[in-house]
Amino acid sequence: MTKSHISVKQYIFAAIPFVLVTWFLLSAIAPDPDEKRLVVYCAHDAIFSEKIIRLFEERTGISVDLKTDTEATKSLGLVNLLIREKDNPRCDLFWNNQLLGTLELQRQGLLQPYQVHQLDRFPSKFKAVDGTWVGFAARLRVFIVNTDKMTTGKMKVTEEAISEMFKNHPENVAVAKPMYGTTLSHYSLLWKEWGSDKLKKWHREIRDKGIKELSGNAMVKNIVAAGTCSVGWTDTDDFFIAQDDGYPVEMLPIRTNDKKTICIPNTVSIIKGTRKPELAARLMDFLLSEEVELLLANSPARQIPLGEIKDSSQLSEDVLKIREWSLDAYPFDGLLESRRECLDWLRSEYLK
Repeated sequence: MTKSHISVKQYIFAAIPFVLVTWFLLSAIAPDPDEKRLVVYCAHDAIFSEKIIRLFEERTGISVDLKTDTEATKSLGLVNLLIREKDNPRCDLFWNNQLLGTLELQRQGLLQPYQVHQLDRFPSKFKAVDGTWVGFAARLRVFIVNTDKMTTGKMKVTEEAISEMFKNHPENVAVAKPMYGTTLSHYSLLWKEWGSDKLKKWHREIRDKGIKELSGNAMVKNIVAAGTCSVGWTDTDDFFIAQDDGYPVEMLPIRTNDKKTICIPNTVSIIKGTRKPELAARLMDFLLSEEVELLLANSPARQIPLGEIKDSSQLSEDVLKIREWSLDAYPFDGLLESRRECLDWLRSEYLK
């Protein structure tokens, strides 16, 4: 073997440590492809939420992996998933479409406090004292009524007529199964207001008389709009979809015994243990901006802005109407325990 061959080998072996060290240093300073990527769990309808999230991506360059839920298990499914993942959280930010599930996450210590930049926009009843959640862009629980089925001539739909239908003709009434979504929130409120015994009795009576129980509010809207049922429980966003599609429908707010409406906000919160709190905070600020509340208010869903809107002329007559109803909303304080008790009972009813 020649001297030149030995020199080449020695050179190669000598260079290896240098190459490895250089590769290690470059790897250490190279950007992490996931550094600007958020994982967001979202219970709000994907048709509306995805547009908002993609706008955020365009504005900030932050990528978002969006995980949504089904209509049947909306909100409850994602809440349960977050609880299961609490020791190894995958989610950075939770956009819930109601409040009580978020309160359960707060109770279990799974939310991270954050002082939103524009927090003063929102009334105190729609934000956590500890900064773990804020409510925005709400819906109301309403009766959706097929006017071809419920009225004759110029007779108006009334609460008395609807009550009569529930009492004597529940087979012409549709509701979503109360284990999930806003119907669970509705039942939790009734559990507190009526007491558990009265609610259980009423629930079993209407089931025995043949009330139509469906997998979600959208299906309730569909069956009433088509005239298969005369009246149903749903939310304002579903009602407006039926109205926009030209169906003969009207709505009335569902009111409690003390004449309060049932206003259910979206909520946004940062998940405790996120490795990207700064990025999550930027998205939380964005979702709670006046711009986003106006986008949701002016969407087909007609979400009710809960924060201050400087120029109310930017809101449609539909939104102004239901926003006025929302001012008389039932307080959700103290409903968390009712939700837990009510959900335990509903599981015994539906998951036997």
